[in-house]
Amino acid sequence: MKVTRAEFVGAATEPGRFPPVRHPEVAFAGRSNVGKSSAINRILGRHGLARTSSTPGRTQQLNFFAIDDRIGFVDLPGYGYARVSKAARAAWRPLVESYLGTRGTLAGVVLLVDVRRGLEEEEHALLDFVAALAVPALVVATKIDKLGRSERARMARALATAPVPVVAFSAVTGEGVDAVWRAITTWTRAPRVRGGRARRTSGDDA
Repeated sequence: MKVTRAEFVGAATEPGRFPPVRHPEVAFAGRSNVGKSSAINRILGRHGLARTSSTPGRTQQLNFFAIDDRIGFVDLPGYGYARVSKAARAAWRPLVESYLGTRGTLAGVVLLVDVRRGLEEEEHALLDFVAALAVPALVVATKIDKLGRSERARMARALATAPVPVVAFSAVTGEGVDAVWRAITTWTRAPRVRGGRARRTSGDDA
């Protein structure tokens, strides 16, 4: 899919400070060192829209982007990085859970995992949380370009037990971009509004 316009529209560091709902939204989640920002930039065909950093754990807020004035992308804080303070990690969880649980037009969640690590306890917990909300999800296995053929086959077998579809992805080569867009298009073409209508939050239009 060709994106003609992508722009940053706002950020939130606490529940109740989310920008107004304007479009179906897709949330991107993943560990701090999984390459989430690079993946978002590659999916959008942009350089530097989602900030990348050599220091994991730098994204400590929810970042909201408008895509072609019809879809919203939301970059969730990375998790699982030991050097981030316990206080910061404790603050992220209610922020993320508040967003996922109350954003009525959340259309789907893209969970990025390093293909070399696969799904661990925190990833399974997030997928369970999203499933309980009846929100569709996709696992995107990043850094696939770093694996040889035999390693790819081994990791494919390991990820075959994932409870949601899995896409092999590389921000370097672009592998998997089309598959991610197919999922996003399906989710946002007929967005599922939980509760029968967009659920208002303190960050939504009154």
